Amino acid sequence: MSELVQDQDLIDQKWMKKAISLAKLGQYSTRPNPNVGCVIVKDDVVVGTGFHPKAGQPHAEVFAMREAGVLSQGATAYVTLEPCAHYGRTPPCAKGLVEAGVARVVVACPDPNPLVAGKGVQILRDAGIQVDVGICEDEAHQLNLGFLKAMATGMPYVRLKVASSLDGRTAMASGESKWITDTAARQDVQHFRATSAAVLTGISTVLADDPELNVRHLPEVDLATVVQPKRVILDRQGRLPLSAKILQNPETVMVMGPFRQELADLGVVQFPIQSLKSLLLTLAKEHQIYDVLVEAGATLSSAFLQENLVDEMISYVAPTFLGQSARAMFSVEFNTMAEQLRFKLVDVLQIGDDIRLKLIPSKETI
Repeated sequence: MSELVQDQDLIDQKWMKKAISLAKLGQYSTRPNPNVGCVIVKDDVVVGTGFHPKAGQPHAEVFAMREAGVLSQGATAYVTLEPCAHYGRTPPCAKGLVEAGVARVVVACPDPNPLVAGKGVQILRDAGIQVDVGICEDEAHQLNLGFLKAMATGMPYVRLKVASSLDGRTAMASGESKWITDTAARQDVQHFRATSAAVLTGISTVLADDPELNVRHLPEVDLATVVQPKRVILDRQGRLPLSAKILQNPETVMVMGPFRQELADLGVVQFPIQSLKSLLLTLAKEHQIYDVLVEAGATLSSAFLQENLVDEMISYVAPTFLGQSARAMFSVEFNTMAEQLRFKLVDVLQIGDDIRLKLIPSKETI
């Protein structure tokens, strides 16, 4: 690789990283749309920047082109996701970049959305614009794990959140569980709720803890800008009490279980009893829920793991022992080592006195 190509690659990475940082500004507000950032550069000077703030509002490229104005002509646009090629609530950004007269477009991630899927790049190339795809792709991919997975497979991205003691316990035998982890770790969970389109739990958790499962505090973030997650409750026997705190905002609640007229009267969306995979497909296809955070007890958490429906596990470990009579983190039984479920550790972070582990299922076998 020539020095010139190496230098250009480093320059591209620098500006794409700036576009990625801009995209993150919309991480709590854009759902169901993806997070996207754009930087327009001319003669190694930024002339326009933008990010997509909310569904229905202009896309990142539009804000950047507005700021750049005539300076877009002959410039390079850095975009974290392939520019859209279709008319939705807004016109296609690929055509906008053509009309603005940019000379080159650098794209981090291709968009698997069938309405785009290479069409945006093709529009640009057909207009004689140089297009380079794949700069900082892995980093940009992390911006939209749910959107990209759902567009490619129809399934949402599922995070399983668990909190346990050093001996793998989540509650005392009586069910008492407040609190194993400290305040800082519980605050950290708020971020994952805020980046999820739905928080899913079981009726046992609702009956035991009466949780709200919403976003209540994010440092330096106006909660009015946060798209609150839907709360999905698996209630196969129809036990959800109308007095539950989670029903204080019934329009954001979804329940899988037998149909109940009293829930319908409140505006709760109801699903018939079905498999976990079928439910996830329904959430993605019919409700544009692309990121699901599972906060549940041992039985439901184990079911998600055993059915290979977990893309990522967030495990908070507190420096405490609860003893052998306390409730286990999972309720599955294995008889041989070959049955074990292995994970790959991708990140470790100390939060206060607790440890947060990020893990993804391992494809390796023993």
